[in-house]
Amino acid sequence: MPQLELKSAFKKTVVAGALSLAALSLPLQAGAQTKRLDLQSVFSLQVPSIGASPVKWAERVALMTNNEIQIKVHGAGEFVPPFEVFGAVSNGSIPMGFDWIGYWSGTIPVANLIGSMPFGPDPTLFLGWMFKGGGLEIIQKAYDPHNVKIIPCHLVAPEAGGWFNKEIKSVDDLKGLKMRIAGLGAKTMERLGATVQLVPAGEIFVSLERGRIDAAEFATPQLDLGLGLQKIAKYYYFPGWHQPSSWDSIIINKKVWDSFTEKQQKAMTEACYANITYNNYDQMGAQIDAIETIEKAGVKIERFPEPVLKALQETAQQVMQQEAEKDPLFKEAYESLTAYIKRVGRWTDLQSLPRLN
Repeated sequence: MPQLELKSAFKKTVVAGALSLAALSLPLQAGAQTKRLDLQSVFSLQVPSIGASPVKWAERVALMTNNEIQIKVHGAGEFVPPFEVFGAVSNGSIPMGFDWIGYWSGTIPVANLIGSMPFGPDPTLFLGWMFKGGGLEIIQKAYDPHNVKIIPCHLVAPEAGGWFNKEIKSVDDLKGLKMRIAGLGAKTMERLGATVQLVPAGEIFVSLERGRIDAAEFATPQLDLGLGLQKIAKYYYFPGWHQPSSWDSIIINKKVWDSFTEKQQKAMTEACYANITYNNYDQMGAQIDAIETIEKAGVKIERFPEPVLKALQETAQQVMQQEAEKDPLFKEAYESLTAYIKRVGRWTDLQSLPRLN
């Protein structure tokens, strides 16, 4: 996939005066003040899990600040197009956003890796690295020049490998394939001969239905089911090699962030911790429910053949190593995350048990 170009995202976006950063504080009642802010997500609020995630976060923030901070969450496109949210938050047109980190890789290369690492850590390892292994510090360094504060706020379960309208029997079947795929996975597929493009979530169904693309990945089975792709695709492949876990985040304009008290900032961070915990257990059972529904719709559930997975892994490693050579923060994150997986992952390897029959 060609990297997402965000030049247009950094143009000054004209947004209703209600979003002015100068008007963030309004009286709630005598003796009390509240800050009312708008947040735009890159996703529709109706999408399962990730759609509701920023809404639940806003509710937790209100609860934890005794309603001192009230955030109204808006869905994709309500103020700016989805892929312009980062730019709008950066230039102050919108106070806050909710995203998949990897969408901003055209401007911040390391966002591609931290959004999701192909053949990388499972959610537990990624969570540990983000908050205890140095991950958050690295991504914040990349966001600082853009006046954006980031709070990782939603850890997505392992994704599916994608929807295909033809069977994938060998690496040759990837050549010439028109596929919607994002991030480093897109670069990997492109190198193996696919033609890749990034299509917003709300346009994937139509693009696949009308033949603009032959295949598409979006997210987990729970989320994919909500897009209705089981109505038009023949095959649903696993594993999601390109995103074994991935991060969505709250992004906040730095001036807005600095306007909060230390206690309010802590509440917003703690609300994200609660969000991650909730979404972790909420996603588990939902995936097999979705897979069973997809099967009933007539879609064939398949695993990629081992030779295909091997080729994808080898190519993904080449892609990441080359990206590391081009960007110092990508290199720092890649080395840090790889070392963390190797060292801390030994613990999970030692603890792995045979699955009960």
